[in-house]
Amino acid sequence: METIAPSRSGRLALSGLETHLGYWLRLVSNQVSGAFARALQTRRVSVAEWVVLSCIQEWPEAKPGDLAGALVLTRGAVSKVLDKLERKNWIARRISPRDNRVQLLSLTRQGRRIFPELADAAARNDGNFFDCLDAREKALLLRLLRKLADFHQIRNVPID
Repeated sequence: METIAPSRSGRLALSGLETHLGYWLRLVSNQVSGAFARALQTRRVSVAEWVVLSCIQEWPEAKPGDLAGALVLTRGAVSKVLDKLERKNWIARRISPRDNRVQLLSLTRQGRRIFPELADAAARNDGNFFDCLDAREKALLLRLLRKLADFHQIRNVPID
């Protein structure tokens, strides 16, 4: 049976749970992702919108199907996010000159203007949580998390 007792930090110590790496990973992950989602909410942007906007910034003339594949999402889910970004006038869709069945995505002027602000919010969020680690520790943590993702073939991009 688990014991529950106050720890030195003042929070409850759940001795059975605290022996599991998954507990600590989830504890930190929930805080990191929750804080980032709240920072984006103040700008009326969802994490999914941020992820898709980042992909379009990184891959000019991306195709919706390619985004769906890269993010391991359905085309319908990507389409919904693209519709939201288009309504905000942050992305544009145009028909490929080579194949009129293919849409090419790009950031609009407004999208290029908002992107650095959102990227700064992401960097600040990382800094708030990970600047207590030195460069070597950050590199090690990143290497270990990538190793786990590779080993377990985790390919989907977290968007919620």
